Amino acid sequence: MPMFKRSMLVLLAILFLAGGYAFYSCESASDNETQLDSTLLPKENNTEAKEQEAGSGQEVAVYVTGAVVHPGLVYIADDARVVDAVNMCDGLLPEADLNAVNMAQVVKDGMHIKIPEKGKAGAGKNSSGTAGNASRPDNKEDNGGNLVNINTADAQALTKIKGIGPAMAQKIIDYRESNGSFQSVEELQKVKGIGPGKYAKIQGQVTI
Repeated sequence: MPMFKRSMLVLLAILFLAGGYAFYSCESASDNETQLDSTLLPKENNTEAKEQEAGSGQEVAVYVTGAVVHPGLVYIADDARVVDAVNMCDGLLPEADLNAVNMAQVVKDGMHIKIPEKGKAGAGKNSSGTAGNASRPDNKEDNGGNLVNINTADAQALTKIKGIGPAMAQKIIDYRESNGSFQSVEELQKVKGIGPGKYAKIQGQVTI
């Protein structure tokens, strides 16, 4: 009997040690898994943050001509402004007419920005339908007629057109600032509020 008791005690001790070792191994594995997850997560989050900070990274091609130091084709961020494109051409010449160009306009791919000289005609749109707001820098009569230049006239000058009040004059200016210079008198019909009837009354009073 004493021999049997000793054997039982030894067996119980072995089982106790084996159970303790198994429990310790499970706890260690769980801790390592937690540490591994906590190590990986910040790296993934940092990668996402870096990607967000980087942005789209896209560039657009813009053609700058006229009164700039080095005219030509420039590649610039797709959220840049006209002033940024001009700066990439080393800035403006002294004779540049700033009043004829919207320097805050957002550039678009294929845009042609022409910086006119003071006292000279400006540029129109290119084939993509985008342009700077460069155009004729005065409101003088055109071809000897008493015509209002819809590309350069301010609100007061536009109200001299019979049938155009202050509100409609502002709409014409807003359209010009959003879409660039008018390419034809007929384009006035794209301004909200100028239908065929009103256009027929004013077309003989305006020019570009």
